[in-house]
Amino acid sequence: MSADLSHANQWVFDLDNTLYPAECDLFAQIDVRMTRFVADTLKLPDAEARRLQKKYYAEHGTTLNGMMSVHGIDPMPYLDFVHDIDLTPIPELKELRSAIQDLPGRKIVFTNGSQKHADRVVEKLGLTGVFDGYFGIEDAGFLPKPERVAFDRMHERFSITPDEAVMFEDLPRNLKTAYDMGYTTVLVHSEKDWSHEPEGARPAGAQDAADHIHHLTDCLTTFLKAAKTSKPKN
Repeated sequence: MSADLSHANQWVFDLDNTLYPAECDLFAQIDVRMTRFVADTLKLPDAEARRLQKKYYAEHGTTLNGMMSVHGIDPMPYLDFVHDIDLTPIPELKELRSAIQDLPGRKIVFTNGSQKHADRVVEKLGLTGVFDGYFGIEDAGFLPKPERVAFDRMHERFSITPDEAVMFEDLPRNLKTAYDMGYTTVLVHSEKDWSHEPEGARPAGAQDAADHIHHLTDCLTTFLKAAKTSKPKN
């Protein structure tokens, strides 16, 4: 059954594991580089650095937020280092481009990654020019989703009205904030095994539907092409 999104004229997309399939496994590369950064910066053995990295991710929303809060690091060298990854696994998604272009109104990328990372990934996906703007972690003052302040700052930048907006995400906890603010929420899930990530901070599987999730999909392109919007499909 197609989703009725005819009320929406604002579309907010997470980036990683949402615009591209989680099976691309870019996070595995980022994960290794986060551990390396923590180990090198704090002069820790790799095993201890990884334990601390996951602790900060679970407790602070991102490893970066934990490193800033506890150790006072400069965030930009961290972001440049962890996002210096190989994007070869990302395919060009021409049908997704068409599906997003067909949506009425503004389209925004809202990511806990950097603007530079968003720009690189969007270009590799073949989606350059589709979005009206990117809102990266630096734009939020380095406060990550699901922090309410991060949403408020994004809303102010792009004049988002939540009850006229849809948010697409792979992390259920980020959609809880969106739901509480009045968004229609869409959880993009996969069958990838995320059991190595902290519980409560894992990307979604099909079993992770919750009361704050309005719609669930394992294919963003198919979902968007089938959805009912205020703009008639060609």
